[in-house]
Amino acid sequence: MYPEPFRYHRPRSLQEAITLLSELGEGAKPLAGGQSIVPILKMRMDEPSDLVDITRLPELSHINNEQGVIRIGALCTHAQIARSDIADTVPILKDCAGGIADPQVRSLGTIGGSVSVADPSSDWPALLHVLHSEIVCQGPEGIRTVPIGEFIQDAYTTSLGDAELVTEIRFKLPPAGSGGAYIGFKKAAPSYPAASAGIQLTLDDKQVCRDITIALGSAGPTPVMSAEAEALLQGKTLSTALLREAAEIIVAASSPPSDARGSTTFKRDILKSLFMKAAATAIERAGGSQIDGSHDYV
Repeated sequence: MYPEPFRYHRPRSLQEAITLLSELGEGAKPLAGGQSIVPILKMRMDEPSDLVDITRLPELSHINNEQGVIRIGALCTHAQIARSDIADTVPILKDCAGGIADPQVRSLGTIGGSVSVADPSSDWPALLHVLHSEIVCQGPEGIRTVPIGEFIQDAYTTSLGDAELVTEIRFKLPPAGSGGAYIGFKKAAPSYPAASAGIQLTLDDKQVCRDITIALGSAGPTPVMSAEAEALLQGKTLSTALLREAAEIIVAASSPPSDARGSTTFKRDILKSLFMKAAATAIERAGGSQIDGSHDYV
């Protein structure tokens, strides 16, 4: 199926893009990597009157560390992030970015586009919850910064206003003694994960957990978090039995849909397994081990 006709615009600056979106009205949509919106257009799930191509805006393609704050421009592709020095420093980033779909999608798809769509099955929303990320948005009213938990409000629903764009993702560089891991369960590389789990933790020199954040993806309309599971683990040595108890708590809070990728019961069992594997990798990385991450496949 072909999309309905639309007008194409290529602004030369971020401000020009925002002005265009504002003037063209609600029928106008931004176009970045196109890995989400193009399939939507082809299936006629949306029929915009105008596409505003922001792909070449130079202001949105940076990846850097500014005094302990990691800043990633919205137009950075998954492949760029996976290859970056920042991903070597924060390996959970490479787990996520390097495992998205196939090389073609990773070379075109952008982190800003993925976050803006807020697909419950996509990888970035869960990962960014784990890192307590903030989303920087810019629109006709100026610039604002929104915590990821407030930005993603529901499935395919964000707090973006009219003519507003995601411009940057920010999070603090994890401290010394930290480790993280993100694992998705897939039927094939190009597929969205049927379930995913991300963990970022900090251990002291006695291997006691001083800080931990957990998120499950593809487990509900928005990433699933559990303050109860995190409180159970914080301040303790992370034994297998304790981790299993935490897995039971957070998975009980999940509501993965039953679909072609598996039943709700199947996905909950997978989520527990992914949680345990991610925890084991995060603990080893916190201890200084260099471990390459990977997704699980059927």
